[in-house]
Amino acid sequence: MNYTIGDPIRDTKAPEGPIEDRWDKRRFSAKLVNPANKRKLTVIVVGTGLAGGSAAATLGELGYKVKSFCYQDSPRRAHSIAAQGGINAAKNYRGDGDSIYRLFYDTVKGGDFRARESNVYRLAQVSVNIIDQAVAQGVPFAREYGGLLDTRSFGGAQVSRTFYARGQTGQQLLLGAYQALERQIAAGTVEMHTRHEMLDLVVSDGRARGVIVRDLVTGEIETHLADAVVLATGGYGNVFFLSTNAKGCNTTAIWRAHRRGAYFGNPCYTQIHPTCIPVSGDYQSKLTLMSESLRNDGRVWVPVRKGDDRAPGDIPEDERDYYLERIYPAFGNLVPRDIASRAAKNVCDEGRGVGPGGLGVYLDFADAIGRLGREAVEKKYGNLFEMYERITGEDPYTRPMRIYPAVHYTMGGLWVDYDLQSTVPGLFVIGEANFSDHGANRLGASALMQGLADGYFVLPTTLGDYLAGGPFGEVGQADVDEAIGQVTGKIGRLLSVDGTRTADSYHRELGKLMWDYCGMERTEESLRKALERIPELREEFWNNVKVPGEGEGLNQALERAGRVADFFDLAELMCLDALHRTESCGGHFRAESQTEDGEALRDDEGFAYVAAWEYGAGGTPVLHKEELEYEYVKMTQRSYK
Repeated sequence: MNYTIGDPIRDTKAPEGPIEDRWDKRRFSAKLVNPANKRKLTVIVVGTGLAGGSAAATLGELGYKVKSFCYQDSPRRAHSIAAQGGINAAKNYRGDGDSIYRLFYDTVKGGDFRARESNVYRLAQVSVNIIDQAVAQGVPFAREYGGLLDTRSFGGAQVSRTFYARGQTGQQLLLGAYQALERQIAAGTVEMHTRHEMLDLVVSDGRARGVIVRDLVTGEIETHLADAVVLATGGYGNVFFLSTNAKGCNTTAIWRAHRRGAYFGNPCYTQIHPTCIPVSGDYQSKLTLMSESLRNDGRVWVPVRKGDDRAPGDIPEDERDYYLERIYPAFGNLVPRDIASRAAKNVCDEGRGVGPGGLGVYLDFADAIGRLGREAVEKKYGNLFEMYERITGEDPYTRPMRIYPAVHYTMGGLWVDYDLQSTVPGLFVIGEANFSDHGANRLGASALMQGLADGYFVLPTTLGDYLAGGPFGEVGQADVDEAIGQVTGKIGRLLSVDGTRTADSYHRELGKLMWDYCGMERTEESLRKALERIPELREEFWNNVKVPGEGEGLNQALERAGRVADFFDLAELMCLDALHRTESCGGHFRAESQTEDGEALRDDEGFAYVAAWEYGAGGTPVLHKEELEYEYVKMTQRSYK
């Protein structure tokens, strides 16, 4: 796949001056919209997870007319509900040396120095407000004996800054945002559209002015227009088919926006999570995550001897390799996710893995149970242990859990500036759908933090600055008709193929190809193989896919086929991005670029930039580079030893 180099791109919205003053400076400089005018302005928010739900609720509270869309039957079914372990905030309740600056530093370092300083510092600043907001909403965070909010540690940090609600943090935070959203729905400021999927973006006079959606129950194609559009549609981890994401998670909204002119930032940055229940067979359609919080008390190990198939209880201590504690003594089991994942892969590649196929390592709680007692461990992790037992049939209180890395979060997404606005004016992108805050690897417990920071605190200020520049005139009917034509044409094409293979079968084959060639480890050879095979498989898909039923009415096969078609296009761009970036950084590990002891080796001279990809003429990608400059953090080789 060929590409061309375009002009450099720059974030022009981040203010100059001391980093700790930049967000306050931007907030003060942002133009305001008076309350009477807000009632005349309409904002579309696509997605109702933590980012989208909090954004729609806050914008409704401010007085804007909001239209909210989700493909689920209820906003509270958004995938944010699946997040388990916690949410970071620089409160320093433990008095253990945490601070806004330390959270900022840990995040930049954890992302392997491939994130913007200004965005990350703002995220750390806003984090302290998120906890107060959630507590005021009634989110039942865990508390210590004295009644103070409790915290625990997560990967990539040596302080306890992660607030949690047992193993249900995402669910409880989403219910808080959902309550706020429902309040605005009842007040009439938010118009809720469930079971609607965005299939295209309406761009008129160079601005995002609406969306084309399909009613998933009736099949009707609808047009909804607004003064601005906000995408909060999550990540694209399901391009790998097997991932920790809900089956419905997809890339369609951001990919269709990309084709309308929104640049795609760092698509090759995907996160492999180290604590997933291993694959058990070809029949599986998704994987189950075990929270990273388990690494607080669980110890990761494998047998010292290759091929040791004894039961874990029969392997004595001196024949166990607690490899994370051995290799990374300073952080031990709490190294960042990319490092823990590669370490697990390495010991399994050596033949020391456990369980079926040798693709697993032990996560053992025997020491914690002996030290704290079973009751204390159960209070912290009980629902997670119960979930593990139901899935595997094994009791994690008496036998170590088996875990293995799996695709989880995506750091890439649509490119946005400091205001969270894409390269299409009026199109704002928040949460996991954008690329902005995590660099090449996300620290655990930072996804919930970013989603709520964007929705509750950042977007309401920066969106107002944009809307104050209106009104933006009438939306051209020709632009609407063209977008509708694109949507109906694609649906008609999918229904007319009438081939012999299901969309799911193609998705599974694409996912395996991506995992094998663009997964935990990438090489030039593997990426070139992928870039050769993906177009072939895509062509076969468009000539042989079987989509039963019709466009009218409920047709889940049609939904899946449209999403798989977009995954094919995204997969090609991901592999191209991974091929052009010949360095290793964070979750992007090029085997040709590693240190003597097997760690990711960056090339700061050649690749200290964001890769912002434009959908060019004829579909040829155009690479625009945003140079990353570091004033407050020195770029060094990451070490957690």
